Amino acid sequence: MITSTSNRRVRELRALAARPRERRETGLFLAEGRRLVEEAPEDLLEAVYCSESFAARPEHESLLRRLQPERMADSVFAAVSETQTPQGILAVVRQRHWELSDLTGGGRPLLILESIQDPGNLGTMLRTGEGAGIGGIVANRETVDLYNPKTVRATMGSVYRVPFWVAGELPDALAQIRTNGYRIYAAHLQGACDYTETDYTGPCAFLIGNEGNGLTEAAAGLADAAIRIPMEGRVESLNAAIAATLLIYEARRQRMQAGENSPDCGMQNILKN
Repeated sequence: MITSTSNRRVRELRALAARPRERRETGLFLAEGRRLVEEAPEDLLEAVYCSESFAARPEHESLLRRLQPERMADSVFAAVSETQTPQGILAVVRQRHWELSDLTGGGRPLLILESIQDPGNLGTMLRTGEGAGIGGIVANRETVDLYNPKTVRATMGSVYRVPFWVAGELPDALAQIRTNGYRIYAAHLQGACDYTETDYTGPCAFLIGNEGNGLTEAAAGLADAAIRIPMEGRVESLNAAIAATLLIYEARRQRMQAGENSPDCGMQNILKN
């Protein structure tokens, strides 16, 4: 059992949590919490650690038997944890590397992000993106690190499953996406069309800008069309993750209405009194 915060592995874990450069150079990241650890693909698991009190709880016995985590004193685990109330288990996971073809191959909608800075927003986009059935997310280099611990937690496990590709240069990436038959829509306050008035049944991608400043004019100018989400009252714009959610679910609605993966909404869905 690890009992000291000066232990080499503890120092390595803290570096992975705190420094993007460490995550880039090692190709590793931390996944903290029972759900994230349980959902981590076994072929990507490098190591698992748990607190002494976590190991002492009978309901964790089967998980401990399967993963065989290294144990830590509670005080040491708290020093490694990025949360105020640690669940008591974390994993070191290898990053999965995707190619752009992994995102565009199925013709599903994409999100393209320009300089998103909030880890929670990025994590939420992955989570809702998985729910809406997108093909993946493309981000520029200025977007917050996907493997920031706050981002990873916000994905609720979608970080393992939603393809994510960082573009070297956004214009080049958009050109590549367009060659795969995609039409690119910029979410913009000055968009010519309401977002519900556009056809998303073909391959499409939504360009989402920075939380504070929106899309740069240069990025917006690379889109095939600009669309807007109508606002009432004194609200000027929506949170970036909420805007992205509206767009990808509208695309999902249209595609399902057109017959793609249309579910059976028959008698089994009628609520019983």
